[in-house]
Amino acid sequence: MVDTLETEIGEAMGGRLPLVFARARFGAELVIHTTREALLPLMLLLRDTPKLDFAQLMDICGVDYLGRAERFDVVYNLLSLTRNARVTIIVPTDERQPVPSVADIWPTATWFERETWDMYGVVFAGLADLRRLLTDYGFEGHPLRKDFPLTGFVEVRYDAELGRVVREPVRLQQAFRNFDFLSPWEAMTTLPGDEKVHLNRVSGPAEDAAKGIKP
Repeated sequence: MVDTLETEIGEAMGGRLPLVFARARFGAELVIHTTREALLPLMLLLRDTPKLDFAQLMDICGVDYLGRAERFDVVYNLLSLTRNARVTIIVPTDERQPVPSVADIWPTATWFERETWDMYGVVFAGLADLRRLLTDYGFEGHPLRKDFPLTGFVEVRYDAELGRVVREPVRLQQAFRNFDFLSPWEAMTTLPGDEKVHLNRVSGPAEDAAKGIKP
Protein backbone atom coordinates (compact mmCIF):
# COMPACT_ATOMS: atom_id res chain seq x y z
CA MET A 1 0.00 0.00 0.00
CA VAL A 2 2.85 2.40 0.82
CA ASP A 3 4.51 1.68 -2.53
CA THR A 4 1.27 2.34 -4.38
CA LEU A 5 0.73 5.63 -2.54
CA GLU A 6 4.28 6.76 -3.25
CA THR A 7 3.83 5.99 -6.95
CA GLU A 8 0.51 7.85 -7.15
CA ILE A 9 1.87 10.94 -5.38
CA GLY A 10 4.95 10.94 -7.60
CA GLU A 11 2.77 10.71 -10.72
CA ALA A 12 0.52 13.52 -9.49
CA MET A 13 3.54 15.73 -8.83
CA GLY A 14 5.05 15.01 -12.22
CA GLY A 15 8.51 15.95 -10.94
CA ARG A 16 7.48 19.55 -10.38
CA LEU A 17 8.27 19.69 -6.65
CA PRO A 18 11.36 18.68 -4.66
CA LEU A 19 10.28 15.59 -2.73
CA VAL A 20 12.17 12.86 -0.91
CA PHE A 21 10.14 9.77 -0.03
CA ALA A 22 10.90 7.69 3.03
CA ARG A 23 9.17 5.21 5.29
CA ALA A 24 7.95 5.67 8.83
CA ARG A 25 8.96 3.22 11.53
CA PHE A 26 8.34 -0.40 10.49
CA GLY A 27 7.54 0.86 6.95
CA ALA A 28 3.83 1.17 7.70
CA GLU A 29 3.36 4.79 6.59
CA LEU A 30 4.77 7.10 3.96
CA VAL A 31 6.95 10.09 4.91
CA ILE A 32 7.63 12.95 2.48
CA HIS A 33 10.50 15.41 3.05
CA THR A 34 10.08 18.69 1.18
CA THR A 35 11.03 22.39 1.34
CA ARG A 36 9.27 25.49 2.63
CA GLU A 37 8.71 26.74 -0.91
CA ALA A 38 7.07 23.51 -2.03
CA LEU A 39 4.88 23.03 1.05
CA LEU A 40 1.68 24.79 -0.06
CA PRO A 41 1.57 23.31 -3.60
CA LEU A 42 2.19 19.86 -2.12
CA MET A 43 -0.56 20.23 0.48
CA LEU A 44 -3.08 21.46 -2.09
CA LEU A 45 -2.27 18.55 -4.38
CA LEU A 46 -2.59 16.00 -1.58
CA ARG A 47 -5.94 17.44 -0.54
CA ASP A 48 -7.52 18.14 -3.94
CA THR A 49 -6.34 15.22 -6.10
CA PRO A 50 -9.37 12.86 -6.09
CA LYS A 51 -7.40 9.61 -5.96
CA LEU A 52 -5.30 10.91 -3.05
CA ASP A 53 -7.96 12.79 -1.04
CA PHE A 54 -5.92 13.64 2.06
CA ALA A 55 -8.69 15.90 3.28
CA GLN A 56 -7.92 15.91 7.00
CA LEU A 57 -5.02 17.55 8.80
CA MET A 58 -4.64 15.57 12.02
CA ASP A 59 -1.71 17.32 13.65
CA ILE A 60 1.25 19.68 13.29
CA CYS A 61 4.21 19.41 15.64
CA GLY A 62 7.87 20.33 15.85
CA VAL A 63 11.18 18.58 16.44
CA ASP A 64 14.39 20.30 17.56
CA TYR A 65 17.71 19.00 16.25
CA LEU A 66 20.08 21.25 18.18
CA GLY A 67 23.31 21.81 16.29
CA ARG A 68 21.84 21.36 12.82
CA ALA A 69 21.87 24.40 10.51
CA GLU A 70 18.09 24.23 10.11
CA ARG A 71 17.50 22.95 13.58
CA PHE A 72 13.73 22.45 13.44
CA ASP A 73 11.51 20.03 11.57
CA VAL A 74 7.84 20.94 11.20
CA VAL A 75 5.85 17.71 10.91
CA TYR A 76 2.38 17.50 9.31
CA ASN A 77 0.21 14.38 9.67
CA LEU A 78 -2.51 13.95 7.04
CA LEU A 79 -5.32 11.41 6.84
CA SER A 80 -7.31 10.13 3.86
CA LEU A 81 -10.52 8.42 4.96
CA THR A 82 -11.36 7.20 1.46
CA ARG A 83 -7.98 5.52 1.11
CA ASN A 84 -7.65 4.57 4.77
CA ALA A 85 -4.10 5.92 4.62
CA ARG A 86 -1.87 8.41 6.38
CA VAL A 87 1.06 10.46 5.15
CA THR A 88 3.61 12.55 7.06
CA ILE A 89 5.11 15.73 5.60
CA ILE A 90 8.38 17.05 7.08
CA VAL A 91 9.73 20.55 6.38
CA PRO A 92 13.06 21.79 7.84
CA THR A 93 13.50 25.38 9.01
CA ASP A 94 15.24 27.56 11.58
CA GLU A 95 14.11 30.26 14.01
CA ARG A 96 14.41 33.02 11.39
CA GLN A 97 13.00 31.52 8.20
CA PRO A 98 9.16 31.42 8.31
CA VAL A 99 7.20 28.37 7.17
CA PRO A 100 4.08 29.08 5.06
CA SER A 101 0.90 28.67 7.08
CA VAL A 102 -1.55 26.01 5.87
CA ALA A 103 -4.45 27.61 7.78
CA ASP A 104 -6.10 28.68 4.53
CA ILE A 105 -6.10 25.03 3.40
CA TRP A 106 -7.12 23.55 6.77
CA PRO A 107 -8.53 26.13 9.25
CA THR A 108 -7.75 23.77 12.14
CA ALA A 109 -4.05 24.38 11.45
CA THR A 110 -4.32 27.70 13.30
CA TRP A 111 -4.39 25.91 16.64
CA PHE A 112 -1.55 23.51 15.75
CA GLU A 113 0.67 26.25 14.35
CA ARG A 114 0.18 28.36 17.46
CA GLU A 115 1.26 25.39 19.58
CA THR A 116 4.37 24.84 17.45
CA TRP A 117 5.32 28.51 17.62
CA ASP A 118 4.74 28.60 21.37
CA MET A 119 6.81 25.48 22.09
CA TYR A 120 9.61 25.88 19.49
CA GLY A 121 9.52 29.45 18.18
CA VAL A 122 8.89 28.43 14.57
CA VAL A 123 7.28 31.35 12.72
CA PHE A 124 4.43 30.68 10.28
CA ALA A 125 4.04 33.23 7.50
CA GLY A 126 0.42 34.21 6.88
CA LEU A 127 -0.88 33.03 10.26
CA ALA A 128 -3.18 35.79 11.47
CA ASP A 129 -3.36 34.63 15.09
CA LEU A 130 0.22 34.14 16.26
CA ARG A 131 -0.30 34.15 20.04
CA ARG A 132 0.98 31.91 22.77
CA LEU A 133 -1.32 29.03 23.50
CA LEU A 134 0.11 26.63 26.12
CA THR A 135 2.36 28.97 28.12
CA ASP A 136 1.35 31.94 30.23
CA TYR A 137 1.08 35.54 29.03
CA GLY A 138 4.51 37.16 29.04
CA PHE A 139 6.34 33.82 29.02
CA GLU A 140 9.94 34.10 27.87
CA GLY A 141 11.46 31.59 25.46
CA HIS A 142 10.13 28.35 23.99
CA PRO A 143 10.13 25.44 26.45
CA LEU A 144 10.53 22.48 24.07
CA ARG A 145 13.79 23.73 22.60
CA LYS A 146 16.73 21.55 23.54
CA ASP A 147 18.67 24.53 24.93
CA PHE A 148 15.83 25.79 27.14
CA PRO A 149 16.71 25.36 30.85
CA LEU A 150 14.68 22.76 32.73
CA THR A 151 13.90 25.28 35.48
CA GLY A 152 12.74 28.01 33.10
CA PHE A 153 13.40 31.69 33.74
CA VAL A 154 10.30 32.87 35.63
CA GLU A 155 8.13 31.24 38.28
CA VAL A 156 4.54 32.09 39.15
CA ARG A 157 3.24 31.88 42.72
CA TYR A 158 0.54 33.31 44.94
CA ASP A 159 1.75 35.98 47.35
CA ALA A 160 -0.38 35.97 50.53
CA GLU A 161 0.84 39.41 51.61
CA LEU A 162 0.04 41.06 48.29
CA GLY A 163 -3.10 38.97 47.80
CA ARG A 164 -2.35 38.21 44.17
CA VAL A 165 -0.31 36.05 41.82
CA VAL A 166 3.22 37.34 41.25
CA ARG A 167 5.87 36.53 38.67
CA GLU A 168 9.52 36.51 39.68
CA PRO A 169 12.85 35.00 38.58
CA VAL A 170 13.31 31.34 39.40
CA ARG A 171 15.00 30.73 42.76
CA LEU A 172 16.03 27.16 43.48
CA GLN A 173 15.40 26.34 47.11
CA GLN A 174 17.81 23.38 47.09
CA ALA A 175 20.59 22.09 44.90
CA PHE A 176 19.86 19.44 42.32
CA ARG A 177 20.29 15.93 43.60
CA ASN A 178 22.29 13.24 41.87
CA PHE A 179 19.98 10.38 40.97
CA ASP A 180 21.28 6.89 40.21
CA PHE A 181 17.99 5.73 38.58
CA LEU A 182 17.74 2.78 41.00
CA SER A 183 14.53 2.06 42.84
CA PRO A 184 14.66 2.56 46.64
CA TRP A 185 14.43 -1.20 47.14
CA GLU A 186 17.42 -1.93 44.89
CA ALA A 187 19.48 0.66 46.75
CA MET A 188 18.86 -1.03 50.12
CA THR A 189 21.42 -3.83 50.05
CA THR A 190 22.19 -4.25 53.76
CA LEU A 191 18.79 -5.01 55.27
CA PRO A 192 18.56 -8.21 57.35
CA GLY A 193 16.69 -11.04 55.69
CA ASP A 194 17.92 -10.22 52.18
CA GLU A 195 20.26 -13.22 51.97
CA LYS A 196 18.00 -15.06 49.51
CA VAL A 197 17.69 -11.97 47.36
CA HIS A 198 21.48 -11.68 47.03
CA LEU A 199 21.79 -15.38 46.19
CA ASN A 200 19.20 -15.09 43.43
CA ARG A 201 20.75 -12.05 41.80
CA VAL A 202 22.74 -12.61 38.64
CA SER A 203 26.37 -11.90 39.38
CA GLY A 204 28.58 -9.90 37.04
CA PRO A 205 32.17 -10.61 35.88
CA ALA A 206 33.69 -8.65 38.78
CA GLU A 207 31.66 -10.55 41.37
CA ASP A 208 32.49 -13.89 39.74
CA ALA A 209 36.21 -13.08 39.80
CA ALA A 210 36.00 -12.15 43.48
CA LYS A 211 34.38 -15.50 44.19
CA GLY A 212 36.99 -17.39 42.14
CA ILE A 213 34.50 -18.37 39.46
CA LYS A 214 36.13 -18.64 36.02
CA PRO A 215 34.17 -17.46 32.95
